[in-house]
Amino acid sequence: MVEPSALPRPVKLAHVVLRTRDNFEAMFSWYRTVLNAEVVFDAPGVAFLTYDDEHHRIAIAAVPTLAPALPGDAPRQGMDHVAFTYDDIGDLLDIYAHLKQQGIEPFGSVNHGPTTSLYYRDPDGNRIELQVDNFADMDDATRLMRETFAINPVGIDFDPEAAYRALKNGADKADLIRPPATEDLQPVSPDLLARLSS
Repeated sequence: MVEPSALPRPVKLAHVVLRTRDNFEAMFSWYRTVLNAEVVFDAPGVAFLTYDDEHHRIAIAAVPTLAPALPGDAPRQGMDHVAFTYDDIGDLLDIYAHLKQQGIEPFGSVNHGPTTSLYYRDPDGNRIELQVDNFADMDDATRLMRETFAINPVGIDFDPEAAYRALKNGADKADLIRPPATEDLQPVSPDLLARLSS
């Protein structure tokens, strides 16, 4: 086996391309709203969006020959979700409040330890994570994972509404995302696991 450090590594995650059958306009609108994205190119059946200096981060393609999803379909194999990181918990909670006003609410919200995350479903049911890093130093986040994930590899419930109110009332941002101490950590809640697994 080749050592990972012996080969070049990607320098960034470039973009995600999503295929949709019947929801092109809804998908296009949803990603523009959720990511506050700029339209780079838009034509019938294809759109390219960005939220930073990359030429595109999300592409959406209408593919009418795709098999339709069936009501009650169980989750399928494949990618679970795509995650986007915000600068700090204030930004994440501001986006949460803005999206809530648009009728877009998370189906799950978790303090994972290394991150605090809000999980959404796009119009096609793809799972999207909006997150913030809980540690400025990734070595600290990695150390926490190694110390706590044997007890609870998922995390604990995070109430974005309560956190948003606390932030607006002057709470310290660091207090809002502080993971529980290792000695206080409990195994993952079955209710939380069910919400994130659906």
